[in-house]
Amino acid sequence: MAVFHDEVEIEDFQYDEDLETYFYPCPCGDNFCITKEDLENGEDVATCPSCSLIIKVIYDKARDEDKPGFCHHGVYCN
Repeated sequence: MAVFHDEVEIEDFQYDEDLETYFYPCPCGDNFCITKEDLENGEDVATCPSCSLIIKVIYDKARDEDKPGFCHHGVYCN
């Protein structure tokens, strides 16, 4: 069973369109990351490449697409 450092809404992540990857700051100084493809495949765990921490990504495609400002890549444009 995984122990999550935190649970973070997808709109709190930064999205890199070139890498098609979402990033969120890790306490170690690096970033948690999860790819767009992982999210589309139902993954909800973002990992940090520099430490052992993981976070649960809160993402509900059906719910989030109905919100104002939602962009095609899963983050908010406003």
